[in-house]
Amino acid sequence: MGLYELIAFALFAMVTVGSSVGVVLVRDIWHAALLLGVALLSVAVHYVMVQAEFIAAMQILVYVGGVLILITFAVMLTRDEDVEGMPT
Repeated sequence: MGLYELIAFALFAMVTVGSSVGVVLVRDIWHAALLLGVALLSVAVHYVMVQAEFIAAMQILVYVGGVLILITFAVMLTRDEDVEGMPT
């Protein structure tokens, strides 16, 4: 493993761990879902680093696509009742 690969691995490992901790600690569901997407994307980068491109593609298609649906449902289901223009 060369120096550049080691630096890239360390960088994406920090991104993965940092965003994973952020998912647990952030109180806003929108930011938590976005951080989950970042964590899953950085895991896909780790798969590319070990030359498992098919698993990286499936990681992006299945899990990151799933996070986009999670964000959509989270926004729809946690909408405030006091929306302007809606009868009270």
